[in-house]
Amino acid sequence: MTQDSPWLSAAQQQAWRHWIALGTSLPAALNRALQESGLSLSDYDVLVALSEADDRRLRVGDLAARLAWERSRLSHHLRRMEGRGLVAREECTDDGRGAWSVVTAAGLAAIRTAAPAHARLVRELVFDDLTTAELAVLTDVLAGVRRRVES
Repeated sequence: MTQDSPWLSAAQQQAWRHWIALGTSLPAALNRALQESGLSLSDYDVLVALSEADDRRLRVGDLAARLAWERSRLSHHLRRMEGRGLVAREECTDDGRGAWSVVTAAGLAAIRTAAPAHARLVRELVFDDLTTAELAVLTDVLAGVRRRVES
């Protein structure tokens, strides 16, 4: 393959197919495991972002950007989570057009319950079999791809 060719080399094709399959199978495995705690992977992602934010709250637009979600998707998901008592919406007193997404006590309890098993599964599925050198290479590769995608 030349640089001008639109096609992937055999090695690139093999790596790409693994990447695509992993992009489906890893979230599915994480979702299955989180079901025991009553959370979906999307719930977990929202709760992580909110629980790590200052005052455990983020503007809806900032939360959408942090999660790389469309605002409409996030709004629908927050509505469902709000119905389950995991998050609350609060009006911004300094900006009547905006709203805060806030993790509730129930949301904090849910993520604190789910996080240890989730972290163990991520470690088991992704990191346990990697050497220190392989982890460094994986980190560099993923950081590079992420930079190119996000630029």
